[in-house]
Amino acid sequence: MGLLLLSSCNNLKHLPAGEKLYTGAEVVVEAEHLTRKERKRLEDELGELTRPLPNKKFLGMRLKLSFFNLAGNPKKEKSPAAFIKNKLGEPPVLFSAVDVIRNQDILINSLQNQGYFSAEGQADSSVIEKKASLTYQLRPRNRYLISQVTFPADSSELARAIRTDTAETLLKVGEPYDLNTVKAERERIDKYLKEHGFYFFNADYLIVKADSTVGRNQVALHLRVKENAPEKAQAVYRINDIRIYPDYSLRDDSISRAGDTVFYHGFHIFDPQKKFKPHLFRRTMFFKTGDIYNLEDHNLSLNRLVHLGTFKFVKNRFTEVQPENSHRLDVSYFLTPLPKKSLNMKISGTSKSNNFVGSEVTVGWLHRNAFKGGEQLQINLTGGFETQTSGQQSKTDAGSYFLGAEVDLQYPRFITPFYVTSTGAFVPRTRFATAYELRNRSNYYSINSYRFSYGYIWKESARKEHTLNPVSVTFVQPFNTTPLFDSLQAVDPTLRNSFERQFILGANYTFTYSDQLETERRHHFFFQGTLDLSGNIAGLFTGKNSPANPATIFRTPFSQFIKAETDTRSYYKINDGLTWANRLIVGAGQPYGNSRTLPFVKQFFIGGSNSLRAFRARALGPGSYDGTRPSGGGEDGPRFFADQSGDLKLEANTELRFDLVSALKGALFVDAGNIWLMREDPLKPGAAFGKDFLKEIAVGTGMGLRVDLSFFVIRLDVAFPLRKPYLPEGERWVIDRVDFSDKDWRRENLVFNIAIGYPF
Repeated sequence: MGLLLLSSCNNLKHLPAGEKLYTGAEVVVEAEHLTRKERKRLEDELGELTRPLPNKKFLGMRLKLSFFNLAGNPKKEKSPAAFIKNKLGEPPVLFSAVDVIRNQDILINSLQNQGYFSAEGQADSSVIEKKASLTYQLRPRNRYLISQVTFPADSSELARAIRTDTAETLLKVGEPYDLNTVKAERERIDKYLKEHGFYFFNADYLIVKADSTVGRNQVALHLRVKENAPEKAQAVYRINDIRIYPDYSLRDDSISRAGDTVFYHGFHIFDPQKKFKPHLFRRTMFFKTGDIYNLEDHNLSLNRLVHLGTFKFVKNRFTEVQPENSHRLDVSYFLTPLPKKSLNMKISGTSKSNNFVGSEVTVGWLHRNAFKGGEQLQINLTGGFETQTSGQQSKTDAGSYFLGAEVDLQYPRFITPFYVTSTGAFVPRTRFATAYELRNRSNYYSINSYRFSYGYIWKESARKEHTLNPVSVTFVQPFNTTPLFDSLQAVDPTLRNSFERQFILGANYTFTYSDQLETERRHHFFFQGTLDLSGNIAGLFTGKNSPANPATIFRTPFSQFIKAETDTRSYYKINDGLTWANRLIVGAGQPYGNSRTLPFVKQFFIGGSNSLRAFRARALGPGSYDGTRPSGGGEDGPRFFADQSGDLKLEANTELRFDLVSALKGALFVDAGNIWLMREDPLKPGAAFGKDFLKEIAVGTGMGLRVDLSFFVIRLDVAFPLRKPYLPEGERWVIDRVDFSDKDWRRENLVFNIAIGYPF
């Protein structure tokens, strides 16, 4: 590192003779008639237009330039020195490469495009030793305002259509002239015309003439259709034949061998092998024969076909019907199916500070057209374990394993007792899911969990998604409990109640908002809120219930609770290689009626590879309670219970993600949070939520490496605690005890997590 710093200081020595290092440009706007905010806006916008950009800096150092110079002149193209020079480094940006006149013209032209028609400017250079920079001084003068806007006045069908929508114009009298607004207005009119049948129209057929001679720094705008606009661009077109090729191959001439045609509700479907039921396309196509062409229907049909998840490629082609004056279009859809079946596997692993290691494997099988109607059938088999490999072996904490299976069937439509229409860009889905899980915790218990749900998934827009399960049934059946676990339940009613054999009958709803697919944005936001209800409807038929006298179904009590949870995330892209990611989780559950506590499978847990990474999964909290503390019999006596749960959860994570080399990325992170109980529990002192809850927040930090291949991410995180809420008050911050050179400290505090995917 010292060598790198030294090289950074000596970068100027490597410049060619007579050359200077270009360190960048500053734009100064001189205009007293403009507000400070407007001057700052112009300086920021114009400052981004100058070229070339200077060498990049990191913490004040030109590290890439230092790598370039350190590598020298490698003799071999595939040597380590060549890798450093070409991949990690960048050549010096020389002052001689700057075209000052061209930059100045670009800046003045940009001001003129924003209505500063009389803008002037000049450039001054500053040279210090072998460094050179530029300052562009710009004088924008007065900005021209729009005094009048006119549209085509003739009686043609095209002109009438343009005049119909003038109320929505972006060109407003009294607003400043801006070329970008003029271009946006042309695009707006083009989109409007395409939504009203003008298929062959193009924004380039519009011209906006600006008359700046009206005086008093004003400009009149006259929007017209160009005289050379073709006749068919000015005509309204209707849909003629609609042809669908659902088994189209890019390699073969699928059209020529399409075979027999099925005519279904106005569609000509070429599917000789009958791979798809015709009704699938009735729900995805928005065009019908005789309809006026509409750009929105065009895009909606394509979006629906893409989001079916059945086709790899979707394209369409509009063909003008002869003779041309018929003003009709044939439309063909060419659909290339994805492989009908696929198999995938996910593997993750963890290594924890208490000498426990674990792994989880999921194998999934997917059928993308199960019943020839675009139905997706997913079958997942999951298994995992956790075991202690070294250190002082605990007789009561020997590890755990789980096995699970899930069958998920989704129909690309609403299946309801009554007809529900869907007109959005996304295909709604009806989902049936059933699952089984066996979870065994050695020396404690085994538990069977059976789940069935029926519900709907639909997207309101590209950003908003809703999931509603009006029917959600879970049956929980503990078995093979050990005498040790029985003794713990005997003294802890809360633990006993949460592990009762019971039904969970209810409904749940999840709303998700995400703009992460909008890659052009620098800041992305994600929100997910879930409301989970159990026993509400069943309770109406069973009357007044209580934990002492619970109502039952098939001689089994059913749970009653309300649970809500929110997950909020933000991702801020600082620059091309640096992103700041944040997450906040808030959750709460309230049992009532039949239930004294939330069922164990519905309780909140914290810690682990996707949570507080400096603490073991499910071992933290609640509150300041220490779940690892022996309940009797000295240090070798039985622990109270390893899996700690709560009724409330608060968790916050912040992570700085940065690029290293190619697909290798790094991260620095801090995690904080805890769980709490709603009510005091005499067996768990300090576990209840109270006014001093902030004093019971656990904090951990660490760093990570990620191999990010876009479609697959392997993650290694190393973390250690900074604050342990289970220690006596006043001793909870342990920053001063961090000692990486101490073997005992490392064994007790360092947590290694290996996982697939990002934590959030």
